[in-house]
Amino acid sequence: MAENGPETLLWLRRDELIKSINEENETTRHLKGLKLSKNLRATGDLEQAVAGVPTIVFAIPSHAFRGVVGQASPFLQGDQVALSATKGFEKDSGMRMTEVLRDESCCRKVGAISGPNLAKEIVGGQPAATVIASRYDEVIERGASLFHSRLFRVYGNRDVVGVEVGGALKNIIAIASGVCNGLGYGDNTKSLLITRGLAEISRFGCMLGADPVTFSGLAGVGDLMVTCASKLSRNFRVGFRLGQGETLEAILDSMVDVAEGVKTTAIALDIAKKLGTALPIAEGMGHLLYEGASTKDVLGLLMSRRAKYELPGAPNYADSEIPSNSKN
Repeated sequence: MAENGPETLLWLRRDELIKSINEENETTRHLKGLKLSKNLRATGDLEQAVAGVPTIVFAIPSHAFRGVVGQASPFLQGDQVALSATKGFEKDSGMRMTEVLRDESCCRKVGAISGPNLAKEIVGGQPAATVIASRYDEVIERGASLFHSRLFRVYGNRDVVGVEVGGALKNIIAIASGVCNGLGYGDNTKSLLITRGLAEISRFGCMLGADPVTFSGLAGVGDLMVTCASKLSRNFRVGFRLGQGETLEAILDSMVDVAEGVKTTAIALDIAKKLGTALPIAEGMGHLLYEGASTKDVLGLLMSRRAKYELPGAPNYADSEIPSNSKN
C-alpha cells in the first residue's frame, strides 16, 4: 500500500519499533536489513491510526484480535472499509476474524486478505499475489486499488468463509510438514501431506459453507504450498524443530513472531467435533502439541489409518473405506 503512494500509518505497541520505522525506514525486530517505504509511518496512538481513514487493515495475532478491535471501536465509523489479514479463529467462540470485526465494531464493509504472502519476500520486491474476499464489491475494489501493483497482484473473491478457513487451517498442515522435514522425510511424504491436508481443509470449509473451488486458488492450495515448503514460514519452522527433537515450550519461547497454527489446531478440532467431521492431520498435531506424543508415534497413527477411497461420496463408491485384511 505504501509503495503505491498513499500515506500509510502503521500502529505498533513497541516504542523502539516505531522509532526504527520513522527514523530508519526499517523494523529491526521482524525484517532486519530490509528497507520499508518512505510513505510508511508508525504510531503508538490507536486513535490516530484508525480515526477517519478510508481503509483499515487489521493484522494482529488472533488471540489479541478482539481486544484491539474493541480498543479501536470508539474511533471507527460504519462507512470505513476494514480488512482482516489475520489467519486464525477466535479461541472461545470459534469465530472467523471478519465475524469478530462485525461483532466488535460498527464496521460493516469488511473483508479478508489472504494468500501466499511471506512478508520478507514482499518487502524484498519479489512478485507475489493475494486474494481479497468480501460480500461487497466496494471492499474488493478498494483493496485492489490500494494494493495492486506491478509486483503485487490482487484477485477478488466473494467466498469469505473459504478464504479465511484456508488461511487458518493451512498453518496446521504446515506444522505437520515441518515435522516431516525435521525427521528427514522427502518429497513423497510432503506431497502426501499437502494433498491430504488440502482435502481436510476443503472438507472442513465446505461444512462451514465455503465454495470448494476457493481451495484450488491462492488462498487455498497456493497458501498451503508456500507455508508447507518455505523456511520463512513460522509454522513450518515450529514443526521442523519439533521433528528435530526440541520441545514446543522451548521453540515458542525463542520465537519473535506468532505461529498461529499452534493455537488454531485446538480451535479447529473443537469446531470439527461440533460439525461431526474428522480432521486426521489436525488430530495428529493435537496429540503432538498438547498431549506429549512423539513425532514418530503421530506419524504411525496417521499411516495406519484404514485404507479409503480418495473421493468418498462420488458415484459408485458405496463406502469410503476399502476392505482390507492387511496387518502391516
